[in-house]
Amino acid sequence: MVGSDFFRTFAVAMILKKLSILNYKNIREATLELSPKMNCFIGQNGVGKTNVLDAVYYLSFCRSATNPIDSAVIRHDEPFCVIEGEYADEMRNDKGEMRNEDSLIISCGMKRGMKKHFKRNKKEYKRLSEHIGLIPLVVVAPSDTLLIEGSSEERRHLMDIVISQFDRGYIDALTRYNNAHQQRNTLLKMEDAEPDPMLMDLWEEQMAEAGEQIYVKRSAFIEELTPVFQTYYQQISEGREQVGLQYVSHCQRGPLLDVIRRDRAKDRAVGYSLHGVHRDDLVFTLGDHPMRREGSQGQNKTYVIALKLAQFEFLKRTASQTTPLLLLDDIFDKLDSHRVEQIVRLVSSDNFGQIFITDTNRDHLDQILSTSALDYKIFHVENGEILS
Repeated sequence: MVGSDFFRTFAVAMILKKLSILNYKNIREATLELSPKMNCFIGQNGVGKTNVLDAVYYLSFCRSATNPIDSAVIRHDEPFCVIEGEYADEMRNDKGEMRNEDSLIISCGMKRGMKKHFKRNKKEYKRLSEHIGLIPLVVVAPSDTLLIEGSSEERRHLMDIVISQFDRGYIDALTRYNNAHQQRNTLLKMEDAEPDPMLMDLWEEQMAEAGEQIYVKRSAFIEELTPVFQTYYQQISEGREQVGLQYVSHCQRGPLLDVIRRDRAKDRAVGYSLHGVHRDDLVFTLGDHPMRREGSQGQNKTYVIALKLAQFEFLKRTASQTTPLLLLDDIFDKLDSHRVEQIVRLVSSDNFGQIFITDTNRDHLDQILSTSALDYKIFHVENGEILS
């Protein structure tokens, strides 16, 4: 990792200069010239504000943030959709002067019933995983409360989506683990005969090998993330509450291969694997109690916002030392004025790069813009139409 002196001298930010959308969700056609700092999308609920942010997300992760089915993002009654972004690296030297690097064109086109085509400067990727991490991004959205209220799968996804942006080996380990896990489950579900023990051994060994690699990377990530997250929570809540974050894994019980094989008979009875990193979890606490049980709506939202801002800080340090894009989707609802003020102060600082914000309340955005000298653009969204 590059030392802290680097960050005092240079700050590299990936900037989305221009976004073109055709038939993406409810947006028929839009071409947006964007601010390098703050882009605000105002409109009522359901008009398409979130869909603009989702198009930006798609260009970073090769998928929608809200729907894993590619065909579902194509506008109703249309045969195809296209999204394209023109990016530039901006580097600020120690005198505060900006230097623009070469532009980068990322595009995705898809037709119903056909494979999507994802391209970088008009050259199609052979594997989409090669693109992940090129344009680091963090999104804060209302659905993030599922991190607290939902299943452990939501919390594992949080770890996966961040680590995958700076560690290509992590994606490979996840792929190998998921394949071995699926193959083992297929054997466990066999009804006509007992599974081949040699095959079972093989898949368990592959699960354990890849799983322990995943565990090491997740452990390191959470250890570094936790103090940054706690600092952000303290800033937003003005020190009113203490919060915690703990990683829990079957790998903590001993060698993963032993843990998996220990209950093979029980796994055979239920038909799936009861142990492994696919059952990892994060424990969220408020004081000494589970966040799920104790947190108010405002505290829960503060928790996930602080968690996402900590992810932003982590990626800024690790993802090729590139400041991520920050997407803030309707984040001010259910927060008191003090917490809104603290969030506004945080995101308006020089620590953040390009920001995309949606809101139904113009007052929130006016508050952000009045407290800083940031360059900004305001877009009004109505029924899929975007006007600047």
